[in-house]
Amino acid sequence: MADSISARGPRPGGAGTQGGQPRPGAPGAGDDGQPLGGPRPRHGAGRAEDGGGGGARAWARRYALVPLRLFLGVTFVYAGLDKLTDAHYLAGAADPASFAAQTQAARATSPIGPLLGAVAHAPFAFGLIIALGELAVGIGALLGLWTRVAALGGVLLNLSFFLTVSWQVHPYYLGNDLPYLMAWTALLLAGASRLSVDAWWSGRRRARRVA
Repeated sequence: MADSISARGPRPGGAGTQGGQPRPGAPGAGDDGQPLGGPRPRHGAGRAEDGGGGGARAWARRYALVPLRLFLGVTFVYAGLDKLTDAHYLAGAADPASFAAQTQAARATSPIGPLLGAVAHAPFAFGLIIALGELAVGIGALLGLWTRVAALGGVLLNLSFFLTVSWQVHPYYLGNDLPYLMAWTALLLAGASRLSVDAWWSGRRRARRVA
């Protein structure tokens, strides 16, 4: 009998197992019968948490800059239209609320004061360029059309505003032009890869290459 048993070999699972799995309390098993170290993770588990696949975190990263782009777009379209429809903005230097009067006031304190001399000689033209520039970068940001070009325009506009009308604001964080400058910089670096004309056009070009 003993010879026949040893000839057949041990039963499937061997000693200390139950149906091929370690029995509770057996060497190599925990109290719950699972192998020490816990159950093995299923294939693909944790992908949503670590940003792989189509998890919520990955989705959030892909669309993270869309709210910023829409905010900048709406704000600058509004700013451009507000200037173009304001009767004071393009009035002469005699109007203290005009672009000409504000430029003259900024010349004395701005670090780019010498450059403002040329602006002061043609305030209507430069004021119109600024208003149309705000409108253009706002539309570009809203549509995601030539987004990096629009963002570069926004950077230049807000840099000029920061160095002129906001230069005397203390402490600096009370001025609003520097935060806008940083926001445009982020969009300049990242572009618009989602919900944009740029992304749609890029997808079409890739499809043409594949075809």
